[in-house]
Amino acid sequence: MSVAHPLLAPVIELAHRAGEAILPFWRADVAVTAKDDESPVTAADIAAHHILLDGLTALDPSIPVLSEEDANIAQSVRAGWTRWWLVDPLDGTKEFIAGSEEFTVNIALIEQGRVVFGVVSIPTNGCCYFGGEGLGAWRADEDGTVPISVRNTPPAGEPLIVVASRRHSSPEQERLLTGLEAAVGSLEMANIGSSLKFCLLAEGAADCYPRLAPTSQWDTAAAQGVLEGAGGVVLQLDGQPFTYPARESLLNGHFLALPAKAPWREQLLALAQG
Repeated sequence: MSVAHPLLAPVIELAHRAGEAILPFWRADVAVTAKDDESPVTAADIAAHHILLDGLTALDPSIPVLSEEDANIAQSVRAGWTRWWLVDPLDGTKEFIAGSEEFTVNIALIEQGRVVFGVVSIPTNGCCYFGGEGLGAWRADEDGTVPISVRNTPPAGEPLIVVASRRHSSPEQERLLTGLEAAVGSLEMANIGSSLKFCLLAEGAADCYPRLAPTSQWDTAAAQGVLEGAGGVVLQLDGQPFTYPARESLLNGHFLALPAKAPWREQLLALAQG
């Protein structure tokens, strides 16, 4: 494997270190507290946050860090950033609390609002996805590191596989899926937690991830980098690229994740806009 970005390899190592800090708290009746927005936070989130904050700052002190666990940074400050880290130290905290293996460490490098590369590490099995537009994408696990890529459409006779959240949907999303099924044929739903939805698309195990329900910037950026490196795209509902501007709100708009060359791309966009 040839890694084209000099910061990618050390960030992969940092993601693994953060995962090692999380694991002692997993399935250990960790105390849960609620943040101001009522989302849960645990000592595992905080431990991973500190490892990532310290490690990323040591890599390059000139690149600021925006982490879910330290997000109270004024928009006026963030608007002056041209390059920054967008981090979720433990994505899928609800899955983590429930004892599921479907939680990740997410790290993305952002420049001018676009994802340069992303790293998504799964602490429970040591698997790591990483990549970025123009860089390629890979999956690394105990069996080695292999390049991954999207599939533009399912094999003949097989359904389109759509990944969705177990916990979040919306009437708009349900209408989109009904229209997509009418347009392209049968759908198969795959439910998986955290940013692994994007990673399934990136390795060709699923075809589409529509999200017409809330997410935050740190939920999506790292896995978006992986998907874009694998030949996928993440689009706003108007078809424009999905980006990370320094808005006042850190909530994302709705988006569609899919292979860049999917033959049903325009049908999906038309449904999203209808």
